[in-house]
Amino acid sequence: MKILKFGGSSVANQENIRKVFQIIKKQAKKDEIAVVFSALGGVTEVLLRSAVKAREGDKSYTDEIKVLEDRHYDLVRQLIPIQQQSTVLTYVKVRFNELEDLFHGIYLIKECSPKTLDYVGSFGERLSAFVLAEALKVEGLDTHYLDAREVIRTNNRFGNAKVDFPVTNDLIQDYFHSHPGMKIITGFVASTEKGETTTLGRSGSDYTAAIFASALTADLLEIWTDVSGVMTSDPRLVYSAFTIPQLTYNEAMELSHFGAKVIFPATMQPAMRKGIPIYIKNTFEPEHSGTLINSDAPTGKLIKGISSLAGISLLNIQGAGLIEVVGVSYRVFGALADAGVNVILISQASSEHSICVAIRTNEVHLAKEAIEKEFINEIRNGEMDPVIVVSEMAVVAAVGENMKHNPGASGRMFMALGRNNVNVYAIAQGSSELNISAVVSQADLQKALNALHEAFFLSENKVLHVFLIGVGLIGKALIRMISLQRKKLQKENDLDVQIHGIANSRFMAFHEDGFDLANCPAPEDSKGAQPMDLQKFITQMEDMNFSNTVFVDCTASQEVADTYEQVLEAKVAIVTPNKKANSGSLENYKSLKKLAYKRGVKFLYETNVAAGLPVINTLQDLMLSGDKVLRIEAVLSGSMNYIFSELEKGAPFSEVVKVAKEKGYTEPDPRDDLSGMDVGRKILILGREAEQDLHFEDITIQSMVPEDCRETASIEEFFVKLQAHDGEFAQMLETAKSKGEKLRFMAVLENGKAKVGLNSLDSSHPFYTLKGSDNMILFTTERYHDFPMIIRGPGAGADVTAAGVFADVIRLGNFSR
Repeated sequence: MKILKFGGSSVANQENIRKVFQIIKKQAKKDEIAVVFSALGGVTEVLLRSAVKAREGDKSYTDEIKVLEDRHYDLVRQLIPIQQQSTVLTYVKVRFNELEDLFHGIYLIKECSPKTLDYVGSFGERLSAFVLAEALKVEGLDTHYLDAREVIRTNNRFGNAKVDFPVTNDLIQDYFHSHPGMKIITGFVASTEKGETTTLGRSGSDYTAAIFASALTADLLEIWTDVSGVMTSDPRLVYSAFTIPQLTYNEAMELSHFGAKVIFPATMQPAMRKGIPIYIKNTFEPEHSGTLINSDAPTGKLIKGISSLAGISLLNIQGAGLIEVVGVSYRVFGALADAGVNVILISQASSEHSICVAIRTNEVHLAKEAIEKEFINEIRNGEMDPVIVVSEMAVVAAVGENMKHNPGASGRMFMALGRNNVNVYAIAQGSSELNISAVVSQADLQKALNALHEAFFLSENKVLHVFLIGVGLIGKALIRMISLQRKKLQKENDLDVQIHGIANSRFMAFHEDGFDLANCPAPEDSKGAQPMDLQKFITQMEDMNFSNTVFVDCTASQEVADTYEQVLEAKVAIVTPNKKANSGSLENYKSLKKLAYKRGVKFLYETNVAAGLPVINTLQDLMLSGDKVLRIEAVLSGSMNYIFSELEKGAPFSEVVKVAKEKGYTEPDPRDDLSGMDVGRKILILGREAEQDLHFEDITIQSMVPEDCRETASIEEFFVKLQAHDGEFAQMLETAKSKGEKLRFMAVLENGKAKVGLNSLDSSHPFYTLKGSDNMILFTTERYHDFPMIIRGPGAGADVTAAGVFADVIRLGNFSR
């Protein structure tokens, strides 16, 4: 069960509503959902404003109500076919007749109590939810309109009623059990046990959705609005602000308290109690991932966001007579509480000489008067100074769970403010280290926010310090790509990739400031080049002691793969297309993955299987999301697919293999590809990523290398002997053609066993259409059972492999953002 809530901007007009309907229909295909709607955008404000006008004897309220009525009529006509409009139009007409009578009464008696205002405010949601429920029926959904007043019980604190959760939960559960269909629910409104209409206060429709989510123990609560989640700061003041992917409940509470208006604390409380994840999503950009709010605190940036609150004043309560006097704080906050003043921030000197509190400016005179009345004798006797008020202030707050694990957050915060000449008037930090707050002049607010945002998110490009072993075709292509993309990454991704070490099998070289990638020399031609020594290379990498170090292995060397454990132990990330480590012993494969997790670094090897295709990441995501792989079918050798595709054009087998080698599609020794061992290693890795304890001996491999070609002394001799077998391969091709089939060298994994070899496939198989060096992988899983997931694209060549390696390097740069 998922609860979806759509705000007023999402249902402001027909165009927006169509977008909402698309989201609802898409969700309804996958999950059981219930939907909470706010009033149409701006309607509640007009209703409440009109009530005030009526109370003040201003008859122009009638014009505003007529505009609202026409707006709802127009919407019905836009969304519902004419033959189905009568019931809905009647409902709208009856509601506006009630409103006319209600406003006329207000106009006559010149009175509008909070109770009356709640009833007036309820019409917006009641109208929108009913109309939209009926419109969704037209879209083919089995909807059921639910007036939340039937099931949400509150006290009679009109304007901001308190929910009776035990009674409400029972009513909601009973209602859902006894009423089929997708519930379309009015937000914002509730009722007392006497049936009096109440409202749930600010962000009441969000609160309604959370109440239903909690009562039904929903799997997810989605708040759909007009922004793509919670931002790192106020985007109106910080233009570089961006969406925060994930927040804990506590982080979201802190950010909302200090000005983040996307979600309010009350909304989260019912969901928090049940541990229900909350997604903040954008109706107008539904593919954007938005912000997830849950109990997890993922590793990442030191802080999650920088929030702010303007319109603040400081009250300084100080005096020598307050030192070591018991009960001063109690009296201060008691006086403020009695006066109904909310305290935003508290700061007290350890000498007890002064207490500083931040409150909203519109309450400052009331607060000053209350404190001075409480301490009238102390002020008269000179034991305490008159209360000092400093107005036109603002609070900035850095929020994040990770601050409790990482020292230096306060230092970075105040250094950034000081560097930008922003004076700090008061500071507050709780022992939880979740929030560091500072009071600054409101005139400095925008400068302060941008300084902090730059310090914590954008101050310097994230620099990745790369040490590259293997500068053959793939390595050279990687260096070229980094060089060409470096400025763009710096500008658009705040990411700077520098290469400080390069090596081949004979030489290695290092550069403290990073090599000039546009003119990067071979290791042997570099200044300070030295004979290659793998252990010395790793030692030098460790001694240079850069943060964000990346070890990139673009070799096919077992010797290099054997150093991965040492590299990970040094807390250095690894990116590699070298499949030797992951296709070795199962014990070593598992050990490396555990070690990377333990040391908090990444071990990325997307290019182990299909060059730059997103195969391993996709498979890992499937497994992480709880799917189970039942069968994998794969053409995993771009070189083999190229060979058998080209064979169809009539060229001899030996000639096609030679061309593939010349194009760089095969290994230097084509027998490494033709033997099927490379494909065997790849399907082994996929099986392991699919959480199957697969060993190499579990794979049956059919070699395409004729027996008399396997032990030739040279590649040249191999090609000479291979020509003698051209007729055999031509016959295989002819046999397949006669049956309307094509030859594909493929791997199949099922039930913990794998087979690698040549298959003849008819036109119904997806592999039939493969051409050139393309790879294709079919994942049949519990979720993708009837229609397997298909991944297809180039699977061979230095450029596509280097591009995959480069993508992994860039991915590393994003992990710790």
